[in-house]
Amino acid sequence: MFKIGDKIPEFTVKDHKGKTFNSQEFIGKNSLVLYFYPKSFTRGCTKEAKEFNISQHTFRYFNAEIIGISPDSVKKQQAFHEQLELSFRLLSDEKGEIAEKLNVKKQALGLMGGRETLVFDKKGILRMRFRQLGVLGHVEKALDTIKEIHNEE
Repeated sequence: MFKIGDKIPEFTVKDHKGKTFNSQEFIGKNSLVLYFYPKSFTRGCTKEAKEFNISQHTFRYFNAEIIGISPDSVKKQQAFHEQLELSFRLLSDEKGEIAEKLNVKKQALGLMGGRETLVFDKKGILRMRFRQLGVLGHVEKALDTIKEIHNEE
């Protein structure tokens, strides 16, 4: 089971542009906020993406990158990214491999991807995980943790 204090495992997937993303590329550079959401274009997921997008400048100020992850295809992620004019990457986890490695629980009786936010420090250590079906609180919890990490440096 993946828990607080564990180092992010290596994984490689495609982002919304079809470019390769490797989980190890941010280590030593920035903190990382990975937020998992069930499905692009749904009301809750759209609201959550917009909230992270609005806060993007604050996260960047504290040297943190935001990355959204869902089981949607690269093509659907690209359309979602373009429609919402997002300023951060979206990753396609169609096979659920990332969610499995990071122990992100499915919802709706296992039929939909989970909604969970994880924050990693610059060393790739998990510092916070927030599981909640609703979209409220994810941005705030992540930002509070990012500020704590920044103050420790």
